[in-house]
Amino acid sequence: MYGLLIDMDGVIYKSSQLIPGADRFIHALHERAVPFLFLTNNSQRTRRDIAAKLAKMGVHAGPEHVFTCAMATARFLASQKPGGTAYVLGETGLTTALHTNGFAIVDKDPDYVVVGEGRTYTFEMLEHATNLILGGAKLIATNMDPSCPTSSGTRPGCGAVVALLEEATGKKAFSVGKPSPIMMRAARKELGLDADHTFMVGDTMSTDVLGGVQLGYHTILVLSGGTKREDLPNYSYQPDTIVDSVADLSPDRLEHLQLGVGSSTRALLTAASA
Repeated sequence: MYGLLIDMDGVIYKSSQLIPGADRFIHALHERAVPFLFLTNNSQRTRRDIAAKLAKMGVHAGPEHVFTCAMATARFLASQKPGGTAYVLGETGLTTALHTNGFAIVDKDPDYVVVGEGRTYTFEMLEHATNLILGGAKLIATNMDPSCPTSSGTRPGCGAVVALLEEATGKKAFSVGKPSPIMMRAARKELGLDADHTFMVGDTMSTDVLGGVQLGYHTILVLSGGTKREDLPNYSYQPDTIVDSVADLSPDRLEHLQLGVGSSTRALLTAASA
């Protein structure tokens, strides 16, 4: 049995618009009992909130089908320092994950300063985080994405905020989100699969595909999001398979790839998306 780790923004939807055929693809996975997880570097929402957003678009998935960088970060920190404390720059998805894993959110003398996505940062919060880090708190990033697409354009991402704190403190952050093997290995284990039976489906070469390549997953790049075909020569690594969108995939086609029909199937998929 194979399973899939699936990015969301640019793969299943763009902003709040479903990518045509994405709902049918997920429905087909359910019908064939193919295990999958939606994998996101957005730490703002809880997994339940994300499942609700997908449901409004007609994509059937419960909270158990969602794995966020906030969850990965909280689980990692809990393994490093059970019952620890954190000062958080982020929103509900991150604070909920930390509380679920036994962490307390504090303003003074935290073990960690944890940075996620957010739209409510103030300079006072950044100043306070800077002094906490200089005072000994470890700087943790839920991800290092420099920007986030929005319905109105682009806003600075977690990585941009982390870069500010790194420059201000001279301390380097430890990042847990994609392409970190911490998050991508944890998600695979959540499905109970080994690397040979895991597909990573995403639209971003620097996170989805890179993380999958590093862990030996079969990588599928969709061209419905951030990466375009003309971008591929800029990377020293390449995806195993390229398709226009998840609408071009099916459980049967994935099974052929898994069984090693391999190069000929990849050639067909690549030609179909040209």
